[in-house]
Amino acid sequence: MDAYKQILLAVDLSVEAEQIIERARMFARQGETRVTLMHVVEPLVTESSYDLVTSLPADLETTRQAQAEDFLQRKLDDSGLGLTSLRVTAGSIKAEILRVAEEIGADLIMLGTHGRHGVGLLLGSTANSVLHGTPCDVLAVRIKPVES
Repeated sequence: MDAYKQILLAVDLSVEAEQIIERARMFARQGETRVTLMHVVEPLVTESSYDLVTSLPADLETTRQAQAEDFLQRKLDDSGLGLTSLRVTAGSIKAEILRVAEEIGADLIMLGTHGRHGVGLLLGSTANSVLHGTPCDVLAVRIKPVES
């Protein structure tokens, strides 16, 4: 089997992201594999018809993106993955992962899954929807609960 040349590593901003990065180290060959570390900031949806909803600060989206970039940069600096870049985008998680994967020519997408079953899986698994929407390989890394 040929080594992967371009890996897209999609993570959230939790301590569990380290588990996905650790698995990527197993697939990335120094000097041969490019890794793009990615996070998607989902838009906040507010319903203005509710009187109890307070207005959101105008710069909240910018702040959320900056926090995501800081988090990814720290992970990237500590990753030991070699040739890497980071991307923070906003929008639908599935759509953005698929868009960036196509844009960078990914031959492997790696993301985490909590392994939900039954109705939880049918109602919306990012890993499942990415798996069925991309022509490249997808590795869903089973997330183990992090003990605090």
